[in-house]
Amino acid sequence: MGGMLDTAIALGMKALAERDLDLARRVVADDAKINDLRFYIEEQCIRLIATQQPLATDLRFIVAAMNVISDMERMADHAAGIAKTVLKMGNQPLLKPLIDLPRMADECREMLRAALDSYVARDVEAARGVAARDDVIDDLYHQIFRELVSFIVEDPHTTTRALYLLFAAHNLERIGDRVVNITERVIFITSGEMKELSAGPWAPYDNEAETP
Repeated sequence: MGGMLDTAIALGMKALAERDLDLARRVVADDAKINDLRFYIEEQCIRLIATQQPLATDLRFIVAAMNVISDMERMADHAAGIAKTVLKMGNQPLLKPLIDLPRMADECREMLRAALDSYVARDVEAARGVAARDDVIDDLYHQIFRELVSFIVEDPHTTTRALYLLFAAHNLERIGDRVVNITERVIFITSGEMKELSAGPWAPYDNEAETP
């Protein structure tokens, strides 16, 4: 599932950068496969709890797995949200060259891989390190936001195209926040403690994937 999600993020950004509508449609279609996998894994987790009656750390590991796959499925929704934005854009030219958006996507993918590694290894220190990297995502998002607002202020006719890029950036920012959720589950597994490691600017809202 992690590999499928990594691919979805990469292809969603590629579709945006290259204005590839066919690729965007593929990302949207593949989201259903990730949804199905989430439900399958959840069923297996529930079956394990019912039949094996795990205790302590083992129980927390399974419960955390259910939370992790839920967050991963929502991350896939955000990747699909980027692809849907590409479809909304159609053949309209990009407002500006993409510089910070690809950086956000790359950082999200690296954080995701590191978070899943820390989850499998139950490595709390590694998990904390991943959570700290969410600040990079947030800083890039704020930079993109300010830049796009400046375009709109200077020329209101750019509003629609600016919002397309802002929606893409917001979806990536939410992916970063959900990666942090995974790292919080690592602490839960090892200690039983529910602790917030980072709160991005949109954390209180926990929105669906954003599209225009």
